Amino acid sequence: MDAVTLSELRKPRPFPAVSVLMPTHRTAPENRQDPIRLRNLLAEVRRRLEEDGRAGPETVDAVLRGLEQAAAQVDPRRTAEGLVLFAAPDGERHAFTLDQPVDERVIVDTGFATRDLIAVTRRTSRYWLLSLSDRRTRLWDGNGEEPAEVHRAGFPMAPDPIDEEGDGRRQRHSPRGAQHGDERHRQYMRVVLAALDKILAHDPRPVIIAGVTRHQAIFDELVGPNVTIAGRIDGSFEGAPPATLADLARPVLHAYEDLREVAVLAELEAARGLQRYAAGICEVMRLVEEGRGEHLVVERGYYAPAVKAGGELVPVEGRPGSLRGADVVDDVVDDVIESTLEYGGEVTFVADGFLVDHDRIALVTRF
Repeated sequence: MDAVTLSELRKPRPFPAVSVLMPTHRTAPENRQDPIRLRNLLAEVRRRLEEDGRAGPETVDAVLRGLEQAAAQVDPRRTAEGLVLFAAPDGERHAFTLDQPVDERVIVDTGFATRDLIAVTRRTSRYWLLSLSDRRTRLWDGNGEEPAEVHRAGFPMAPDPIDEEGDGRRQRHSPRGAQHGDERHRQYMRVVLAALDKILAHDPRPVIIAGVTRHQAIFDELVGPNVTIAGRIDGSFEGAPPATLADLARPVLHAYEDLREVAVLAELEAARGLQRYAAGICEVMRLVEEGRGEHLVVERGYYAPAVKAGGELVPVEGRPGSLRGADVVDDVVDDVIESTLEYGGEVTFVADGFLVDHDRIALVTRF
């Protein structure tokens, strides 16, 4: 999902904007329960809208019809780990399948519950894999089960051919020729990095570097600070199929994710020492609404219903959907995430229990 689509989905909608989220199963026999679970959730949507009373019967029917039509867009043969359905009274509807599980819930609000979509776009499963080679350097787009080769910005690319009568003979028979060969590789690597910079300018992601030691050494010598290296795969994989590259990338990404979470804790502690730190939903929400949120860190499974009182949102205990009434917001954490992004902040999701000393949500402030 691109940033423009996600930004559009975060915008307010007329009430009731309904979000239905449910975990799904890829294989039988577990996936046979998915249609039953979906019917139960749609029945819950109808029940909640009718109990709420703010939406008339025609509006309720229109929203339910939109959810059913959105669900019909999903190919049952290509299910993933999670299903997200959105519908609004004006006929707007969306369906998304996610490659990570979601918590089952129904959200009724004046906007769609986008936190799971945001989390997916920020996972390191979206990566670039740069395969270095003497013959052809390839860039792979890691944004699914298997990476897809990139055919833009000059990729794939090959170095200029060696003049066997001149450069090739000199490289084979003299130390100076070998140095000339290294410089030739450096020039080629500069071209590769310039092309990679163009890709990263439009879609920044961590990069996995695959190649033999010599190629990786030249890459390290020339690479700039704008390239975030997720990890390395040693060896030549010029002709490797996408499935093989996906298998090689998986443990690298897992290790990178672990390091990122450790780095987040270090960043929070540093911010605490600089008096640029906040924790707990009430304080974090206030600072984010003031536009002071630079980096929001939140546990993936943290939800906080809230009640509007005196023009303010007051978080309360419970699960999304557990409270009823016109003054209830199903999940104020979702609002905090979206507000952080609207003000240009960064959002990082971490595993449940990771922020036990930070009340499950923490913020690095701009000032």
